[in-house]
Amino acid sequence: MTIQIRRARVSDADFLPAIETCAAELFRSDAQLAWLADAEVADAPSHRDNIRHHPVWVAVTSDDHPCGFLNAQVCDRELHVWEISVARHHQGQGIGKRLLQAARQYAEQQQLEALTLSTFRELAWNEPFYQRQGFVTLQQAQLSPRLRQVLADEAQHGLPAARRCAMRLTF
Repeated sequence: MTIQIRRARVSDADFLPAIETCAAELFRSDAQLAWLADAEVADAPSHRDNIRHHPVWVAVTSDDHPCGFLNAQVCDRELHVWEISVARHHQGQGIGKRLLQAARQYAEQQQLEALTLSTFRELAWNEPFYQRQGFVTLQQAQLSPRLRQVLADEAQHGLPAARRCAMRLTF
């Protein structure tokens, strides 16, 4: 099946909550994080707002049906990746990598300095995946005030702080 990556359209927003829910099923394989598979995800109106105001890409099948997405936000001189989700039955096909490549290309075109994100340490589809894409895990002393706040906000929302990290890909 051919998968294309394109900028998201407002009409894609209706599909994104189901993709995020489906992708989160992977967390069931980790007892401490299994609750995330049942956690509330962003609703379609939130996704519509993101698409209108921030860079969002979708992976679509040959019939233009979304099967993955990446949403990001320009923060100073960096593009922060808030979310990458790929529907479970489309995982393992390089779609996440291609979504990241689209975000990187956009950031470079905008003359930004880096991509940043926060993720789980040591989960195969998180920190090790991003390391293979060239991201570096930042130590506490390397965190910008913005990334410190991102991690603090995540901990306040119940994500285990000891298992979270911030990463950066500098161009």
